[in-house]
Formats: sequence, structure tokens, C-alpha cells
Amino acid sequence: MTKAITGRLGAILVLLVALGLTALAFVTSPEQPAAQATDGLPAGKQSTRVTELEDRFPSGRTQTALVVFERTGGPLTDEDQQAVGRARDAAAAVALGGRVAPPQPSDDKQATLVAVPLADGGAADVADEVQKLRAAVTGDAVRRPDGLTVLVTGGPAFARDISAAFEGADVTLLAATAIVVAVLLLVTYRSPILWLVPLAVIGTADQVVAKLLPWVAKVAGQPTEGQVSGIVSVLVFGAGTDYALLLIARYREELRHNDDRRAAMAAALRGAAPAIIGSATTVVLALLTLLFAVLTTNRTLGAAAALGVVVALVFGLVVLPAALVCLPRGVFWPFVPRAGSDDPAHAGFWSRVAGGVQRRPRIVLGAAVVLLAALAAGLAGTKLGLSQNEQFRTKVESVTGAESLARHYPGQAAQPVTVIVNAAAAEPAVAAARQAEGVARVGEPERSDDGTLVTFDVSITGDSGTATADRTVKDLRARLGALAGAGALVGGDPAADLDGRDANLRDDYVVVPLVLAVVLLVLVLLLRSLVAPLLLLFTVVVSFAASLGAASLVLRYVLDIPAIGTAVPLLAFLFLVALGVDYNIFLATRAREEALAHGTRAGMVRALATTGGVITSAGILLAAVFAVLGVLPVIVLTQIGVIVGIGVVLDTLIVRTIVVPALALLLGDRFWWPVRIGDHRPEGRHEAEASAAGRHEAEGRHEGPEPSAGRHLEGVGGEQ
Repeated sequence: MTKAITGRLGAILVLLVALGLTALAFVTSPEQPAAQATDGLPAGKQSTRVTELEDRFPSGRTQTALVVFERTGGPLTDEDQQAVGRARDAAAAVALGGRVAPPQPSDDKQATLVAVPLADGGAADVADEVQKLRAAVTGDAVRRPDGLTVLVTGGPAFARDISAAFEGADVTLLAATAIVVAVLLLVTYRSPILWLVPLAVIGTADQVVAKLLPWVAKVAGQPTEGQVSGIVSVLVFGAGTDYALLLIARYREELRHNDDRRAAMAAALRGAAPAIIGSATTVVLALLTLLFAVLTTNRTLGAAAALGVVVALVFGLVVLPAALVCLPRGVFWPFVPRAGSDDPAHAGFWSRVAGGVQRRPRIVLGAAVVLLAALAAGLAGTKLGLSQNEQFRTKVESVTGAESLARHYPGQAAQPVTVIVNAAAAEPAVAAARQAEGVARVGEPERSDDGTLVTFDVSITGDSGTATADRTVKDLRARLGALAGAGALVGGDPAADLDGRDANLRDDYVVVPLVLAVVLLVLVLLLRSLVAPLLLLFTVVVSFAASLGAASLVLRYVLDIPAIGTAVPLLAFLFLVALGVDYNIFLATRAREEALAHGTRAGMVRALATTGGVITSAGILLAAVFAVLGVLPVIVLTQIGVIVGIGVVLDTLIVRTIVVPALALLLGDRFWWPVRIGDHRPEGRHEAEASAAGRHEAEGRHEGPEPSAGRHLEGVGGEQ
């Protein structure tokens, strides 16, 4: 396999096959499955069943948009009222069945409200209907007087604005990510040419994944929405660039030992591929644990993201090596590695860092623990859950309209609850609903086509996603559920929001232990140890707590975001544990190889000195790539980007640099228990000698490159 990739003809063939498969992916990509009204709702929940049953009523699946007419600073004028009438007539052309509710003036006379029912044929159809409604009520035919504002809000409008936030997001996100990666690669390699190669390879991989996502959607039965494709794109660029950095670093190291660049690449692949494959396997298996989630969106994201990492791995270990061996050494210009030249990693910055950790492991470990604990303390006071008005980083019409509604119609939320009961229990159900906490008004009941069911809307005082709305939904379910023979179901946006958060919490309890178990198993198999994997996993969990605490402080006091979305902790944990373990794998596998030759303490020092530059570059780049999610106006993506970005930096600069090496230095050979590293070392090589040699190297007194250092392990080395 290695010869096939690194040989001249083999490399050209690999590139041609890669181009052919890329073209095939573009040609054969299927259409996304049609959006359904139940997409994104947790299976089996009351809100999902209500949505499914709405087809049995004459009005069908409907959602109600609210048009708010407002004049600030005074009551509506006669001219305003005339404009409201014209807007209502225009809205009738969009409304389901042409039915538009009569205007509802506010008590302060400064606003009036018009409810417009819209057909619910799925997210895309609702978004189109809202767009038509907004155009109709603000069109030239309405002839709005100056000072009269017209805003469309309600559940359909929120869905439209969420959808609009991702319009053009693919291009924006791709451009921002590519720019960030290009700049960081240019800084890392300090070469005007080399950075173009991995960027081109990874960019192609990202486009292949984008064309494969519809296949994932086809299998999952749900479209891969903008949020999923955005996260997957960032993950492909982040993971792919990491693999490229680690492979190229090892390739550059081998070029200092080989005159033949093809032989150097073959050696680099033999040395780096096992660790890269091991880390990618960890990420893929961790992502696939999302298949055990109950939320379809989580399952779709897990499958799509796992596919993205696999494609990034293939392009990183097959296409990138083939591309590099087709190019001369001059691609590294102006820092061209020559055979026999010194490796600056043995006497550079990271060598001095390794020496400092070795001299005072207890002190540096204690300082790192105190720092991580202080950051984790930021979790105190963190609020979980965002209301629908808090979903956007920028002002959108649905939120502005909801705020106007709250000003002039106190006690009336923008989105009602929908109740479905057996027809025989309709009257007691309506009476019970009126008694529930937070209910403002109960609408007129409507019978199903077969006469067996009745549905009615319940206007509530709390906005969807707030504690007030949650209490109302729970009280309604308790009261209606107690009615004998009612078979009551409580749905609508406020109920769906509550059910979605409950499903997210359930997924947390199921997926998080699975992720930890998968990562631990991979580490045990890779390192053939028990103590080291447990310690590595524990450090990543601690790092996650610290990053979540630090991010909470940043979100609250810097970005003024009041709470963390309920879906965010699980996704952030998944990415941080899987990706954070990556860097520990790269360090630990190199340390294990060095330990076999020099002992645990000296081996860890040598591993830190050798891999420090490339792993730090990879970590900073990955953090920057995830931070790119902040270019989108959706708060949940911003939060994921901030948490993962901070977490990767902590993993790279604190956990991998200080905590793990200090633990290994303090434990010695016990770090690899039950394997006895000393039994595998060459005869006569004692721990004291190894430690002395490692300390000599770490302090920068190494006189030249050591031919055996870093040439035969599954780990990764090199310098930047």
C-alpha cells in the first residue's frame, strides 16, 4: 500500500482515481429527501403525535403566523386602521383557505394583531408561505403610513428566520474556513508554496463530503439541514488539516534521513499512519454513538460527521502523500529539509518546555490543576436552555415582532399550544385547559373528518422555551391526562420545544457514557495499557469541564448570551473528548515508542520535545476552524464554536503539554501498567541512564539528530 502511494506511477494513479471519484460524487449526488412536518421532533412524544394527527382535521396541518401592526408613541390613526384592512385583504391571498382572523386591537391602542393560518407542508413550505405573507402585508398595495411598522412573528416566522440564517451559509462558512486554514498553514510552514497542497486536498475532501451528505439524508429519511452541514464542513477542515500537519511534519523529519523523497514518504507513512488512523477511528466511533440518540437531528449529525472524518482520513493518508511525492523538495522552500541536516526540534522551544516539566513535575502539575479547577468554577450559575427569542445573535423580524407583541399584549405569547382529545371528552378537556396555569385563552374546538377527535388551540402567557411555558405545558398534560377516556395529547411549538429539551437530556445520559467507553477501549487497544488510557481519558473530561466553565463566562460576560442551548453540551462534549484525545494519542504513542528505547521518563520528555510544535500548531488551527462557526448568526453554533475552541486550546497547551507529561514523569513505568516497559528495553539500559539522556536532550545540549529518534513508532513527530 505504501509503495503504491509513494511510487511515481502509483502517485499519479492515486491522484487520477481521486479526481475520478470526486467527479463521480458530484454527478451521482441524489436530491435531499422532502422535508416533513415532523422533522426534528422526537419520536413518540406528544408533540410529534399531535403533528401526525393534524391531517385528520379539515384545517389540516396548520401553523399560525401573527402580523403585528404597531405605532410607537401614540395610538393607531384612522389611516393606520385603513392600512391594516388593506394588509388583511392581502394576507387572505396567502392564508390557508383565505381565512384571516379579525384584527385584535391592544388595550393601549398602539397596536393591532392579525392571526393568519398557513399550510404546514414541512419546513421549506412554511418558510415560503411566511416569505409570501411578509411580502403581501408590506407591499405597495397596503400603502403604509409613515411610522406604522408591520412585523410577522409566531412559530412559522421563527422557522423561516432560522432557515434564512443558513441561506448562503455554505459559501460563507467555506470561505471563512478556507481563509483561516490558509493563513494558519502559511504561518506554520513559513513557505509560500507548501500550504497550497494540503489546502487543495482538504478543500476537495470537503466538497466530496458535501456531495455525499444527501446519501446520508436519504438513509436517515431527514434532510441534512444547514446546521448539520456547517458542523460537518468545519469538522472535515479541522480533522483533515490536523492529519495533514502531522503527516507533513513526519515527512519533513524523514527527508532529513533520506535522499529519496519517495522513501522518505514511505517511512513517514509507516510512522505516522497508525497514530492518525487510531485517532480518526476514535473520532468516528465516538460520533457514531449519536446513532443511539432519540433525536433524529443528532443521529443524522453523527452519521454525517463520521462520514466526513472518514473522507478526511482517506484524503489525508492517500491523496495528500501522492500529491506531495509528485512535487520536489523545493515545495518546502525556503526551509528545505536536506538529508543529514539537523532536526531543530531536539534543541528548540519545546525541548526547553519538556525540560522544565521534567525538573518540577509536581509543581507544574499542581499549577495546571488549579488553573483547570478555576476555569471549571465558571460553571456555577450557568443556565441551560434558550427561549425562542434567544436563538439569534442578530435581530430578526420574528424576534422583533415577539417583543412588540409582549409590549402591547402582555400575557399572550406568540405561539399557542395545540390540544387533541377524543370527541367524547371535548367539553371537560376545554374546561380543564382553562384552569391550567399560564393559560390566557382557549380557542374554539374543531372536529376531525371522522368525528372521533377534537382539537383546539390554547394561548399561553409564556414564550416558547421559557420556564413559564414549560410549566403551562406540564400542567396542561397533567390535567388533561387525568381525564378518563380523553386520550389527550398536548403539542404545538411550546410543547415541541419542551419535548426536544427532554430528548436532549435523555441523549446526554445515553451517549456520554458510550463516548467514554468507546474512547477508553480504543486507547487500551492502541496503547496496550490500562493506567495510561484511564488517565488520558480523565484529563480530557477535566479539560471539558474547564472549557465549558470558561466558555460560560465568555458567553455571559463578553458575548452577552444568557444561557447555553440544551443541544450544545452533548455536541461540545463529543467533539472535545474525541478531538482532545487525538492529541493525547499522538503524544502517548510517541512516548511509548521512546519509552521502549529510553525508559518512561526520558521517553515522555523526548516525545514532548519532538511532537510539541506540530501538535500545538494542529490544536491552534483546529480551535480557529471551530471558531469560524461564529460567522453564522445562530447562537447554538456560536456556542459550540466557542466551547470547542477553548477546549482544544486547553487540551493542546495545558493537558498535553503539562498534565499528561507530569503524570508520566511522576508514575514512571507504572504509567504503562500492566505492561512492564523495562522488560522491553535493550539490556543494560536503565531508567536512570534514560532519564539523564532525556534531560540532556531537553536542555538543548544534544549535538545532532539521533537517527533512531522517532523513526519507527506509530506516533508523529517533526517541528514547525
